Amino acid sequence: MNYETILSSTIQEVQPSGIRKFFDLLNEIEGVISLTVGQPDFVTPWHIREAGIKSLEQGKTYYTSNAGLSELRREIGLYLERRFSLTYQPQDEIIVTVGGSEAIDITLRTLLNPGDEVIVPEPSFVCYGPLAALAGGVAVPLQTYAKDNFKLTAEGLRAAITDKTKLLVLPFPNNPTGAIMTEEDLTAIADVLRGTDIMVLSDEIYAELTYGRKHVSFAALPDMWERTILVSGFSKTYAMTGWRLGYVCAPAPIAKQMYKVHQYGIMCAPTTSQFAAIEAMKNGDEDIAYMTAEYNRRRTLIVQGLRAIGLECFEPEGAFYVFPNIGKFDLSSEEFCERLLYEHKVAIVPGTAFGACGEGFARISYAYSVKHILEALEHIADFVEDLKKEGRGPSDTVL
Repeated sequence: MNYETILSSTIQEVQPSGIRKFFDLLNEIEGVISLTVGQPDFVTPWHIREAGIKSLEQGKTYYTSNAGLSELRREIGLYLERRFSLTYQPQDEIIVTVGGSEAIDITLRTLLNPGDEVIVPEPSFVCYGPLAALAGGVAVPLQTYAKDNFKLTAEGLRAAITDKTKLLVLPFPNNPTGAIMTEEDLTAIADVLRGTDIMVLSDEIYAELTYGRKHVSFAALPDMWERTILVSGFSKTYAMTGWRLGYVCAPAPIAKQMYKVHQYGIMCAPTTSQFAAIEAMKNGDEDIAYMTAEYNRRRTLIVQGLRAIGLECFEPEGAFYVFPNIGKFDLSSEEFCERLLYEHKVAIVPGTAFGACGEGFARISYAYSVKHILEALEHIADFVEDLKKEGRGPSDTVL
């Protein structure tokens, strides 16, 4: 059989994740130090695990309502009001999803008609463009720059808007750069959108992971709530990646339509995970504070370490990634990362996995232990020294 003629042409055009490509390479090499995956190295706090275990012991293994347990949706609403001054009605404006990824997917499938354009600031997480394409839309990459601290600018957005623009993705705090948008930055974006029907998908999965400055939600700005769909989840904030739980918040008329996509595609999020998440929302604020403080310590360590090696590195203000500039070594991002992997057994992700404008950069996750990070920095320093001996890079690299 000719499967090329059988398979959807759209799915055949979608490229596999560049992050997973390097993650899968780890299986080929023994003793690799991986800084590739955005997964907290913390175990889900015990009181959250205990709530999930208790639900199983009590036989709570049934389907929940499609939108999620009413108690969980209520706690999500209280959490968003307490932490970010946002108001969403649990009964018709909040849907519990299978991770933030499903929330993004159902947002795009609910909003997009064939040919609608989605502006995606890049570098950014890998899923927005492919999911937009699968929904019939057209992703429009919008480059952000190190000189602007990788923020989306009003000027850049204005230039990217066309009569086909349906949606703007706001992926801040950002994966892979660690960039954030301040209230002033977001206000400038809001001014561009006023008077248009352009919607905003605000991916705030890293909202709790900011350093020195509190996250501001785009939906909290004057007149922006009605055009904003907020996506978040439990994976990063509470170290609950394997529980696969997220949520999406939107004005009721939009949430009503999103509910149908979720209902037919998923039914409901895992019941055990939902009971655990109720506990996280009620009693997890101290866990957030502890983990954020620890990430901040690692952030300082890895930025200082990379700079000492001689790698120019933007100081991230959110998430748990650094995005050093590796362009000075006359190697493509992929070549740099492949050589580092095979020659010095450290795995990081080429910047091009997050958009073409990521060329010359690499993403390094610091969601790993201090010992792990220090060992990796030693190997990276040795690799940079090898590149210097080849005549690549600056001659004044400090090791």
